[in-house]
Amino acid sequence: MLKIIAYTGGRNAPSRVPRVQHYISPLKAYGVDMRECPSRAGLYPPTRKWLRPLWGLWNLSDRLPDVPKSFQYDVSFFQRELLSTFVTWEPFMKRPRVFDIDDAVWVHRGGHFARRLARLCDHIICGNQFLAEEFSRWNPNVTILPTSVDVDTFSPRAELPRASHPIIGWMGLSSGFGYLYDVERALGEVLRRHPEAMLRIVSDRPPHFQFLPGNQLQFIRWTLENQVRLIQEMTIGIMPLDNTVISRGKCSFKMLLYMACGLPVVASPVGMNADILQKGSVGFGAASEGDWVDQLDVLLRNPELGFRMGRTGREVVSKNYSVEALAPRLAQILWAVTGRIL
Repeated sequence: MLKIIAYTGGRNAPSRVPRVQHYISPLKAYGVDMRECPSRAGLYPPTRKWLRPLWGLWNLSDRLPDVPKSFQYDVSFFQRELLSTFVTWEPFMKRPRVFDIDDAVWVHRGGHFARRLARLCDHIICGNQFLAEEFSRWNPNVTILPTSVDVDTFSPRAELPRASHPIIGWMGLSSGFGYLYDVERALGEVLRRHPEAMLRIVSDRPPHFQFLPGNQLQFIRWTLENQVRLIQEMTIGIMPLDNTVISRGKCSFKMLLYMACGLPVVASPVGMNADILQKGSVGFGAASEGDWVDQLDVLLRNPELGFRMGRTGREVVSKNYSVEALAPRLAQILWAVTGRIL
């Protein structure tokens, strides 16, 4: 049995579930025992600046016992850096070391910590091609492993239709509201053409739109318990992005969740979004304001087309992005980094 210690950012780190926790049980079938070691301080610093030094000291002191603990395992697995945007105890931990990355972290603080950590590790797992190309500049041992989806949990509703009125849906952290604001005028035109439709926002706090009609807006606070149902009730899932380094580094997780639940998608064809759109007729890529209006309009007027695209999307996720599809690939990486073959 190969023993892996996986360091994650803790309760406020969105990546810990799809990139670590999803794999703990299925990896056992491949002789891999992965144990998660989450941070009690959390991945992100507090919003109040004067608390950040205390948060950093708490994180460092809390992680110090993990240094000798790492030598009880065969591989040290870092799901992001131990302390956000810093290299701290990683150089002292057990080798081989694996660095798992699903975001363009090098854009922060000049990226020195990302380059150094990449060079300190024996292998890097990247969530998409864009990340892999960047990190291969600092370490030649790079493998692409997309973010996994639990297709047993995120699945289409058994009964149809999903709702008495069409729902255009977006789910994500409020830090992503800027992407929605960029397509606000297009969404407003779609809602004008379809007064029976609703725009549903599922997040940690409500957005503040300037032009959208309030009677066609619906904000629901995200919880672990309601997230699946709220996607299942949607008619279309949207994922707008801008064409920046941060956006190209994203691993399209919300888009994959929509598709797993059988929704057609309309998404900006940026980075991994474009790669997914090429795998089948799962929805539309919207590169302009006119695209957003026209493509949402088409799907709202043609429910059968949306149903077919949603069914194809579900198949694409199951084949390429499900835990079952990706677990054996992760197992092979972990065995290979120790010099052994599964």
